[in-house]
Amino acid sequence: MLITIDVHSGVPAYRQLVDQIRLQVAGGRLQPGDEIPSTRALSAELGLNPMTISRAYALLEEEGILERRPGLPLVVRARSGATTATARGAQLSKALRPLASMARQLGISGKEAGDALRRLIDDHER
Repeated sequence: MLITIDVHSGVPAYRQLVDQIRLQVAGGRLQPGDEIPSTRALSAELGLNPMTISRAYALLEEEGILERRPGLPLVVRARSGATTATARGAQLSKALRPLASMARQLGISGKEAGDALRRLIDDHER
């Protein structure tokens, strides 16, 4: 599991952790049944307070993304294909919302913004 925390971003570390795990699950990088590092292990790896990790994990459990099994590591909870597709769309919409606002403020049309996004995606695939 690849997690990076930017202490200078202004976004709380637990929120960054929640968002990154959500993205990795929605994007398929973390699959149902994959074990999640223990609170202690991830705390040591990221240099964060264990309570920060626990808070993030608790939120992900409440959302149904992670599943706690007594005496065993947390795992990614199984989800239906429709739920996964919806989660992916929601994550993309959340990320694009500030860009849409910026495009409006710059007077860039939806077509121009869409074309620019397509070029970026095409460039990234190469």
